[in-house]
Amino acid sequence: MISPINLFEYEELAKTHLPKMAFDYYSSGAWDEITLKDNRAAFTRVKLRPKMLVDVSEINLTTEVLGASLQLPLMIAPMAFQCLAHPDGEIATAKAAVSAGVVMVLSTLSTKSLEDVAMVDDGLRWFQLYIHKDRGLTHALVERAYAAGYKALCLTVDAPVLGKRERDQRNEFTLPPGLHPANLTKMSGLDIPQEKGESGLLTYFAQQINPALTWKDLEWLKSLSPLPLVLKGILRGDDAVRAVEYGAQGIVVSNHGGRQLDGAIASLDALPEIVAAVDGKAEVLLDGGIRRGTDILKALALGAKAVLIGRPVLWGLSVSGETGVADIINLLKEELTTAMALSGCARLEDIDSSLVICR
Repeated sequence: MISPINLFEYEELAKTHLPKMAFDYYSSGAWDEITLKDNRAAFTRVKLRPKMLVDVSEINLTTEVLGASLQLPLMIAPMAFQCLAHPDGEIATAKAAVSAGVVMVLSTLSTKSLEDVAMVDDGLRWFQLYIHKDRGLTHALVERAYAAGYKALCLTVDAPVLGKRERDQRNEFTLPPGLHPANLTKMSGLDIPQEKGESGLLTYFAQQINPALTWKDLEWLKSLSPLPLVLKGILRGDDAVRAVEYGAQGIVVSNHGGRQLDGAIASLDALPEIVAAVDGKAEVLLDGGIRRGTDILKALALGAKAVLIGRPVLWGLSVSGETGVADIINLLKEELTTAMALSGCARLEDIDSSLVICR
């Protein structure tokens, strides 16, 4: 077997390792998948303007996010049900993240418990949170995450209801026997139902996730622990301003990988407005469509402190577990190093808006 040399080749190889239901669940977007495609297309609309005759004999990729040191400006986005890709699931992903010195954001809907993932290492872990209708359940999840040493809460705000993913509907998506949302089943008995003619995850959200969440609920959430709060799913400058006003220390510019509102703006296109609106009062991150080191470079030039990657991690995980995830991270690291050298940027601090032009 020929080893993949980029993230696109990993995706093609993943198709041969995953059942159709699992591959479609990971890869699909909402409705016509316009936003899913535009997340990638947005990076092609941004062109680089490299600087010449700069000493780039040594490239420094290190940075800090919420005070934590990262070996490169990369994080692993929260993704549910990783044991669909590999039996070790989130454990394998966590081990690769620790080895690479990057943050992993663990999903509420993980197939390994947050405590089991925390046992991997005292790494740079954040916990992604959905607010359930049962506030006691949400409170308990926050307490468990804090007790297990997670460093931040990452609240997903773009999913009051689940976007309609027609591939999941056609496949009647549910978890296969033996797999469960590990953070929820032992504590509350919650599981992903089997629904005739429908996605079980869509039904779960309709039954369990609170669609009445508002800005005022952030005060309650912040009262549950001293963990810094990051809001994931912001696409407007005015929402970014309100996020800071309500105490968010970080913002992830995200459209949920094109899986929620189809036709929503590409994450990269939304980034400059949000960076300007926040004006340094919170750290701004970006996810959606990252596939090359040049994509990371463009996001940083437009003001992101770091980026999050999602689906490529799952492709690496499905192909070869922890080793595959580690290779995905390393490929992006190597590409970013080369892109920075060719752009005349020896440090992340050298990257600014003069490096890009948007068309």
